[in-house]
This record gives sequence, structure tokens and C-alpha cells, in this order.
Amino acid sequence: MAHAPRFLRVVAAKSRVRQVEFDGYGNFRQALAGLRLLLTCLALLFPCTSRLLAQTDLTGFWVLRIPNRGVTYFDLKQSGDLVTGKFVYGGAVQSLGGTFSAGKLRLEISRQRVYEGIVDGGKIAVTAPVKGVLERSAREAVYPPRLALPELQDVPDNGLARTPPMGWNSWNKFHEGIDDATVRATADAMVSSGMSKVGYRYIVVDEGWSSSRGADGKITSNDRFPDMKALVDYVHSKGLKFGIYSSPGPQSCGGYQGSYGHEEDDARTFASWGVDYLKYDWCTAAVVYQSTREESQAVSQKMGQALLDTGSPIVFSIHSMGEVWEWGTNAGANLWRTTNDIADTWQSIERIGFAQLNLAGYAKPGHWNDPDMLEIGNGGMNADEYRTHMSLWCLLAAPLMAGNDLRTMTEETKSILMNSEAIAIDQDRDVKTVRRVEREGRTEVWVRPLRDSQTARFGVEHSAAVGLFNRGDQAADVSVRWEDLQLGAVVGAKSLHARDLWKHEDAPVTADRYAATVPAHGVVLLKVSAVPTR
Repeated sequence: MAHAPRFLRVVAAKSRVRQVEFDGYGNFRQALAGLRLLLTCLALLFPCTSRLLAQTDLTGFWVLRIPNRGVTYFDLKQSGDLVTGKFVYGGAVQSLGGTFSAGKLRLEISRQRVYEGIVDGGKIAVTAPVKGVLERSAREAVYPPRLALPELQDVPDNGLARTPPMGWNSWNKFHEGIDDATVRATADAMVSSGMSKVGYRYIVVDEGWSSSRGADGKITSNDRFPDMKALVDYVHSKGLKFGIYSSPGPQSCGGYQGSYGHEEDDARTFASWGVDYLKYDWCTAAVVYQSTREESQAVSQKMGQALLDTGSPIVFSIHSMGEVWEWGTNAGANLWRTTNDIADTWQSIERIGFAQLNLAGYAKPGHWNDPDMLEIGNGGMNADEYRTHMSLWCLLAAPLMAGNDLRTMTEETKSILMNSEAIAIDQDRDVKTVRRVEREGRTEVWVRPLRDSQTARFGVEHSAAVGLFNRGDQAADVSVRWEDLQLGAVVGAKSLHARDLWKHEDAPVTADRYAATVPAHGVVLLKVSAVPTR
């Protein structure tokens, strides 16, 4: 106190705390008055204390920024110590509740997602579950206005992806934790492992690469990707192709910069970097546009046309709303997601894979149903389940985008991902529709006709891929009649030849059907050919 101004010393002297005897009303009033004077003194000496005591009203819009990560928005309403509102992240809008007391904020979106922070001037320093800063934001940032969309029209075919694209995508294994060094090492591994030799070409960087926009409106990468053009060049130097990720919304699903209002700018930027593939995820477009066929198609069409206008060959992959398989081709898409995100579990693979059968007819050269990336090698399933995963995707003519860590693959994982005989089914250029010919209990048989081939001596050879699946929890006997393969003839002028594509050996052709014991959650994958004998 010796260095405080004289009038403060006087106030402090008058407010020295005396021992209070609460057996009399007068003594209590005297103590309370002294306490008030002491608090006034502290407020004058330490202005920050008065700001803490007189809390700021948090009602309004806030943005949480985390370095090299995405942004999250909060629409808050404060009433006393209680805070309610909305949590806006990745296109989802969720209710929240919480408290704000003594300068401390707690917001609960769910039991698993709780934000805590401390008021620091006009900002809030977030301490959990991540460290960052909450700052005031404009309503338009949280709920962006709907932009005018083009009239629906067909985007010309870009001539790409005549067979289902094959490659690797970062999301399943790395999520947002991807960086330049990991991508380069993955490109190296795709070549050194032999994956590139059996058809894998694309290295796709999913969520987590973008930052913001420069003064010129161009999208920029974050610190984990210091030079995107150099990274693309490195991938190209390996004989591979490079893919990138964006969203028609203001942010991607993880809150990173999206292409909202900058579709043409981003298409030109991607082309200037040498990008060969764009994955375009709906995400925060849900906050801007209606999830109708018309708006979903127009949103995708806008980017599809922008990519075509660059003159660069860029494969266009979309994840939009509704029955996108009915209009994806019209919007210029080469492939379209037919499901929500996959998981590395048997339940997810079974649910997604066996539900695709009715959509198989929409696939054709340059335009593919996409049941999501492969989970093979991520450790959540056993080898039989991963072989079923690969067999389903190949029979469906689905894109084969590995989602594991290519740098640390086991021999078992390599044998599944790099089964050239199974891949040949996926890449068959005739794209004839797979159908189910048998179903009994938890077992079923799928058949996909393959492209005819010309033999040197006896004419045309007809072939089909056959999948005998056991979805049950115990081994089961599964069989298929040869005549159900519809190969033109079974006896006489043609003879059947069968090959087990997982055992890499011939399978017996006897009697009128093929039968096998299939392990739980497993598959027997055959190629059966009707070979001319004369």
C-alpha cells in the first residue's frame, strides 16, 4: 500500500478488516460496509478484477479457431449464469447447454463433447477439449446466405475413369492428422510395395489440408502442407496421380476451408497445382442449401463444370444428398458416394456392401457407385472379413481406394489389396451388372458376367465372377448351380473351367453345381469360364 495514491491509502485504512462479532446487527452492518470499501479499493487497483466481476453477455455468434485445424461456430444465448444455443460444425447444427460464472464458461453438446474456457477480455481462451480461442463472429459466418445456383443442365463427360479409380485416401487411417511427409512416404510405399503395378494410381489427401484464403481469394494450405504444388509434383514423379478434398460449403466436415462462393477459383487453383482428382464432400453445404435433388445436383454441377472449364483432366468424386446415383452423371461426376462413412467393423462392411446390389445398374464406364474407401489392413476385422470386403467391392465394380497405412502393411494385407485376379473383376471393361442368384438363411451367391474373350482356336469364351458369401457367425455350406451362371452352355460344345481367386488354384467342376464350406463372414470368389472345345 505504501506506493498507492494517497486517497487509496485512506480508503484502505478505513476498510481494514476488524474481527466481527455476529451477535449484534450493528457489528454485521459495520463489517459489510468495510468489505464493500475493500472490494472498491481492489477494483480501482486491479481493473481486470472489475471486468471479471461484471461479466460480459455472451449472447451472439462465436468462432473457435485452432491453429492448423478447422473452425467451429457457436450461436449462444445467455440468461444469467445459464447459456443455451447451437453448435455448428461440419454441416451439423446441434443444441447445447452450459453455464458462465465467475469468468468461466462450460458448454456441453454431449457427454463426449464438452468445451471449457476462461474469459480474457473480449475473447474466451478455450482450455478443453482442445486449446484455442473463441472470438466474436458475424451471423453470416455461422449461417451463410444461399448463393444463386445454375439452372440444371448436363455437364459433358470428361472422358476420365473408364474403369473404377484405384488408389489410396488418407481419411480412414489418419483422419485430420495427415501431413506432407506422410503423403510423400505413402506415395513411395505405393510404388515399392508393388501396388502401382496392379493398378493403384491415386494418392488422395482428404480432410485437413486447407487453411483459409489469400487476399486474391485463392485457397491456401496450412502449415502441415507448406507447398502443395511441390507435393503434387513429387507424387507425379513417382508415376502416380494426386487427389485433393473440398466441400461446396464454407467449411469442410472438419471445419477447414471449403469452396463456397469460390468454385471457379478453386478449380483453377487445383488445376494449377496439377491435381488429378477432387473429392467434393457435402458437409457445411447443408447449412446453406436445401437437401433436395434440384439443389444438390446444381451445387455439384457448378463444380463439375468449373473443373471441366479448366481444361485439366480432373476426376470428380462427389458425396452429396439424396439419390445421387440418379443424377451424378448429369452433374459431371465420375463417382458418387452411395452411403455414409464406412467403419473398420464387420457390421459396417456387411451393412454397406450387401445393400449396394440394387444400385449396381447405375454403374457404367466413367461413372461409378462409390460405397466408400477400403478398410483392409486397419486391424478391425480378420482376414476372412477383409477378403469379403474386397470381393464385394470388386463384384460391384466399386472404386478401390485403400485406406490403411501403406508403409506398414503385413503380407496378409498385401495379398488382399494386391490380388490381381480379384482386381481384374473390378476393372472389367464391360461393366455388366452383378446379380444375386441364391439366398438361403445367412448365405447368398452373387454372379457378375465378365467381358467375353476370343480364344485362338475355338471362338468366344464366356466368363462370370461368382461370390459365395456367408454372412453368418458359423461356417456354412454354400453352393451354386452351373446353369445359374448363364454362360451359354454347360455341356456339349463348351466345357466349364473354374478358378478360386483367393486360393489361386483351379476349382473342381463336377455334377450340376459347385459347393464349398465358407467360413463365418467369409467368401469363396470364383471365375468360371465356358471354354469352347471344338
